Amino acid sequence: MTDVLLVAEQLRRSVPGGIGTYIRGLLQGFDDLVSAGEDVPDLTLYASRPRNRHQGPSSGTDSYSSGSDSLTTWRRPVRVSPLPSALLTRGWDSGALDVPRAFPVVHAPSLATPPCRHARLVVAVHDTAWRHVPEVYSRRGRTWHEAALRRAVHRASAVVVPAEAVAADAVAAGFDPDQVHVVALGSDHLPLPDAAGAAAVLRHFGIDGPFLLSVGTLEPRKNLGRLFEAYNRARSSLPGPWPLVVVGPAGWGKEPSVPISPGIMMTGAVSDAILAALYGRATLLAYVPLVEGFGLPPLEAMAAGAPVVASPMPSIGEAAWVVDPTDVDAIAGGLAEVASDDELRARLSAAGRARAGSHRWADSARRHLAVWEAGG
Repeated sequence: MTDVLLVAEQLRRSVPGGIGTYIRGLLQGFDDLVSAGEDVPDLTLYASRPRNRHQGPSSGTDSYSSGSDSLTTWRRPVRVSPLPSALLTRGWDSGALDVPRAFPVVHAPSLATPPCRHARLVVAVHDTAWRHVPEVYSRRGRTWHEAALRRAVHRASAVVVPAEAVAADAVAAGFDPDQVHVVALGSDHLPLPDAAGAAAVLRHFGIDGPFLLSVGTLEPRKNLGRLFEAYNRARSSLPGPWPLVVVGPAGWGKEPSVPISPGIMMTGAVSDAILAALYGRATLLAYVPLVEGFGLPPLEAMAAGAPVVASPMPSIGEAAWVVDPTDVDAIAGGLAEVASDDELRARLSAAGRARAGSHRWADSARRHLAVWEAGG
């Protein structure tokens, strides 16, 4: 069984985002395989030094005892660079820094890839959204992503993508088709719902009845401006003055240009347990990004039984009400139609539960293992 070094640098970020969810889901999937009695590789996590690093003797890479690094909560060995995050990733970009030796395979969960001169590198490419909607990325962001993609093409032995559309993008970017492996993500990563915590959040905003929900990091490609405008148009057609609850941490970019109406409640980030409970209580999830490589929030909502109104994306299959993310009237119509039709919501809820049930992190972990064992 191949030992694998899993780059966990994204978990050092203040907003780990979807890539952080991917890392945590993969680790959970391997835990589930172990619980089922399956053989799994020895996984070691690798990241920059934690901000609360305890000084001690070091030569190149430190090993940290439990309690000194939050990554140890995953009950796996942790290899830590003596460098802070910014310097470590710049060293990777320039090719000046390699990863620790003694690991035949290194798995990079994003385009932030180390050179890996002494190991096979497997990289996860979640999307090439900056190529599809360049207008919602900064010039600096587009430049970094393009350079990072070129580095990944040069460095990687194999590529994991979440959907066929991303596989086609990866091949167009220069990867050999034989290098590219489609591995869907899971839906079963959220903890048990914290009903009391969710009730407290809703109570803080004066919500004690039905509501619509939107979830995701607040950034331009999530298309919140059009969603807010659509909600404003649809609100009078809803069965009641139901609010739109928007959950997620601030990302980057300007705030949506559409004024936030009294019915739109921005909660900021919440715990995963509270999020699970909000999914379970929501009348529907509205998720309409301009482009998405996979789309985890709809699957999370489906797992909780929430009907989903979404733009086209691989995760939803035929289990959501699909709208054009560039058409405000179409989004508004979808919100009003699904919110007003009990039978439609019941059908979407049942279809969504079935869809989410077919996406398990244990299955994703098993597919990753096959890629690692295949020699990249």
